[in-house]
Amino acid sequence: MKSALITSGSHEELKLILEVSQKMGLKSTMLSNEQIEELSLINAIKEGKTGTYVDKDKFIKSLKK
Repeated sequence: MKSALITSGSHEELKLILEVSQKMGLKSTMLSNEQIEELSLINAIKEGKTGTYVDKDKFIKSLKK
């Protein structure tokens, strides 16, 4: 599956693109700013996961430096 992200300053333009894509048989949806932020956060969390344990006290001490 492939995806595309289209950004526009005009709600009407995006609505037209969604209508055209649906007529072409493609699944499409409009995302809110909150949904985009959530997806970005999910992606950042996935990229940051290392699977190794981090000692909480050592981490907090490193932040205070």
